[in-house]
Amino acid sequence: MKKLFVIRHAKSSWKDMTLSDFNRPLNKRGSENAPLMGERLKKRNVNPDIILSSPALRAKTTAEIIAKKVNYTKEIVFNDDIYASMDMILKKLIKNTDDKNETLFLFGHNPDLNMLVEDYIDFDENIVTCGVVEIEFDCKHWKDISRKNAKFISFDYPKKEQK
Repeated sequence: MKKLFVIRHAKSSWKDMTLSDFNRPLNKRGSENAPLMGERLKKRNVNPDIILSSPALRAKTTAEIIAKKVNYTKEIVFNDDIYASMDMILKKLIKNTDDKNETLFLFGHNPDLNMLVEDYIDFDENIVTCGVVEIEFDCKHWKDISRKNAKFISFDYPKKEQK
């Protein structure tokens, strides 16, 4: 069984228009939402074996905050291909993940993340900032993940009511 958590970066700031898109930091709301979502994952005992992230500042910061909240102590893998990539590239990265890793967190950007999720499951919602989509694959190897063995588990986001 393989588990994929697709996580969109937290809300970023457009305050400083001199910054490139790549270097935009989190805004106040993003800085509050990232630890909130990390706490929710921690309460569910979600423990990633590997974290892949876009190196763009807003994704990198979100990944670091959530990693800390879930007590992830390994190195986060920052991959340039995740920033402004296409879902095909994201799928290739996931499928090339070492099989010793059962649970993968992928931090990135829309529309790429939405397209990726829609390739595997019927999902017609927008992944909002700091949204987390959990997909489970009934297979032993990442290279074998597909729509046929994918199962939607959950979609959580900062404004979602908690039970």
